[in-house]
Amino acid sequence: MDVLAQYPSLVILLTGLFSLLIGSFLNVVVYRLPIMIERDWIQEFIDYYQVTFTKPLPGNIPLSERFNLALPASTCPHCGHIIKAVENIPVISYWLQKGQCNQCHGPISVRYPMIEGITAITGMWTAWHFGWSWQLPVMLLVSYFLIAMIAIDLDKMLLPDSLTLPLLWLGLLVSTQNLFVDTTSALIGAALGYIFLWSVYWVFKILTGKEGIGHGDFKLLAAIGAFVGWQHLLIVILLSSVTGVLVALMLPLRQLAKQADHTVPNNAFPFGPFLGLAGWLTMLYGDDILSYYYNWLII
Repeated sequence: MDVLAQYPSLVILLTGLFSLLIGSFLNVVVYRLPIMIERDWIQEFIDYYQVTFTKPLPGNIPLSERFNLALPASTCPHCGHIIKAVENIPVISYWLQKGQCNQCHGPISVRYPMIEGITAITGMWTAWHFGWSWQLPVMLLVSYFLIAMIAIDLDKMLLPDSLTLPLLWLGLLVSTQNLFVDTTSALIGAALGYIFLWSVYWVFKILTGKEGIGHGDFKLLAAIGAFVGWQHLLIVILLSSVTGVLVALMLPLRQLAKQADHTVPNNAFPFGPFLGLAGWLTMLYGDDILSYYYNWLII
């Protein structure tokens, strides 16, 4: 451990390699977790109403068979070829296979190496910023959670409770050790984060009769508030709002709202990715952003 403390570049390298492997697992989470949630909803519906479900099942696997993050084995979506370990090396396998399945030569989504690469870069960035400290493993875990949530929200317009709530409790738990903020700041930050978006939701609904923001966003901002505290919560709100508006103006909305189904209006787009990115940057640079803002006011 002393060696790692003396060689920060080694910490960054090892963190990058570890994060690359985690990125491969996050691909599984991003694809399977929404399916697992939908299958649970269907099972609850069947159990409650005592009916037979006739539509195609998510994952194309009977409800009687196990479907989780470990089972069944990963397969090619085109031919069903079981993916071997040598075909699942992060980034490298995609490059060697030229983005195709070894069996049927069907295309493999570029999203897989992208998530792996982003996770590795994010991990190295975090290691460079925090160095060998107790903050590093916590912030790495936060980063992994945020990457998974951002990818799922972009794909499905969904922020699962199984990701947002553990992140919230983690933020409150580490606040007892003052790793990022003290417990009082974390509690107030979590409460204000939830209440703010909850209020926006109801104001918009009363004025328009429509739901302008999802409940998962409330919980995500609450989780972020637990890490940044109430003092930096406004930074997260401003950064996410400004970037959200800019991206909405620059990119076609229907591309941002890309869905596996058509249950979401074409003019809707997820807010979670902007919250996640703004929260992550504030966790690392909140004090610097405030300092820059105050200096700008003085000038």
